[in-house]
Amino acid sequence: MKIARFIADGTVRAGVVSGEVIREIEGDVFDAWDYTGNVFRCDDVSLVAPLVPRHVIGIGANYVATSDQLPPELPDIPVFFFKPSSSVIGPEADIVIPSGVGEVKFESELAVVIGKEAKSVSEEDIWAHIFGYTVANDVTAPQFFHPDGHWTVGKSFDTFTPLGPVIETELDPSLVSVKARVNGEEKQNSPTALMIISISKMISYLSHVMTLQPGDVILTGSPVGAELVGPGTVIECEVDGIGTLRNTFVAAKAPAVSLRQG
Repeated sequence: MKIARFIADGTVRAGVVSGEVIREIEGDVFDAWDYTGNVFRCDDVSLVAPLVPRHVIGIGANYVATSDQLPPELPDIPVFFFKPSSSVIGPEADIVIPSGVGEVKFESELAVVIGKEAKSVSEEDIWAHIFGYTVANDVTAPQFFHPDGHWTVGKSFDTFTPLGPVIETELDPSLVSVKARVNGEEKQNSPTALMIISISKMISYLSHVMTLQPGDVILTGSPVGAELVGPGTVIECEVDGIGTLRNTFVAAKAPAVSLRQG
């Protein structure tokens, strides 16, 4: 089942995508909901991010180029980071490159949407806590990375977390590939089998650190091939079975943040 959020008649609504139409729903998508009876043609509405995340948590450097590069031992503490929900945008929305920054990096990723509270959950049981999956673009401005490993600012600008186009609730994440095209040219295309830390391991690990709640989004890492791009670039992130998330990079009109101003 594909869950979407969309704008129709000036109102943000939720619905189930069925072929060329969206059947509107109401209620808590993670718990109890029902159809309203309203049906909209996909061509007549504008999609927005398929949810407003409670938290967005990413994992760093989680893919290798080939299976023989997979490490024999996993790190004791994976590299995780938070991204603010204010960075989330949907399909076709512009990704704004901060003023004074010529280029930023795209990172196409499979994103996991938590649907049930998860606290200290085993790897085997973690799947019962997953609601579905969507496509993410973990946009990054490495120019704002701290020399000692502080990533937060470089990943937190408004518009730096496109999500969409839908949440797919029926997907085997072990059988899909994560792809990206820049102005139509393929730059990323890797199966999730090339993840260093698997989805079950990373989410189980997180659940032993913090209580994961419905609406939390976990970004599972980006394949080899991510590049720096500038204004005017069209980026298409795609995951098999979910769809394509398309956005355009544009230059900011306001100055980027600086602590040395004045």
